[in-house]
Amino acid sequence: MCHGQLVSYINSWKSVTELQKLSKMLLPSLLLLTLQMLCQVLAVDYEMLIDDPDVFTDCLENPPGAKGASGLFNLDELTFSLNGDKIHVEGNVTTVWDVEPTDRITASARLMQLDRGIWQPTVFSIATQDFCSLMYDKDQYWFKYWTRYVEDMDAMKSKCVNHKGTKLVHSPFDINMVLTNVRGTTLHGRYKIVVTLEAFDDEKNVKRPESICMEIIGDCERL
Repeated sequence: MCHGQLVSYINSWKSVTELQKLSKMLLPSLLLLTLQMLCQVLAVDYEMLIDDPDVFTDCLENPPGAKGASGLFNLDELTFSLNGDKIHVEGNVTTVWDVEPTDRITASARLMQLDRGIWQPTVFSIATQDFCSLMYDKDQYWFKYWTRYVEDMDAMKSKCVNHKGTKLVHSPFDINMVLTNVRGTTLHGRYKIVVTLEAFDDEKNVKRPESICMEIIGDCERL
């Protein structure tokens, strides 16, 4: 082998080695990008078509001492009306929950599926140990569907659902329950969202005997 051929062979070998190194460096990034694109393709949106035009019903399996939506708010000044596949809401609510303004409020919401006549839990749930600190947080689901429509929001932030007698005045709005970017599971059939609120006296380290439990029942359909 002549000198020129030997130099060319060595340079070619170096290029192949560098290419292999470059491939090893880029492979994880390419795999991550591929997975992200795949997740975007597989992500699905669902809509929950609510049964009751009043939205909330009392929990079918009420915990001891729990009340429904009427135990949280006086709903006499609130009206619901069907508007196609949406529920139009207008009016005001007044808090009636008999707890103390200093109580810490925990909240949770769980999505359950009716399977062969039995309500089964799903992987979807949210919970907070201090609801009042997040009641008007723009990143929360309840802000998207409810508290964003409370008028004079800045003044109302100092009062939560533990302030009995507080009136929440709403701008008219529509409820359209949509679950976006759902991955890894299929939603079809009968579902319900179980919402619970509990009050705690942290100074005495006790839970108040009266809690809130309400449900939103409907059918999920793929959009």
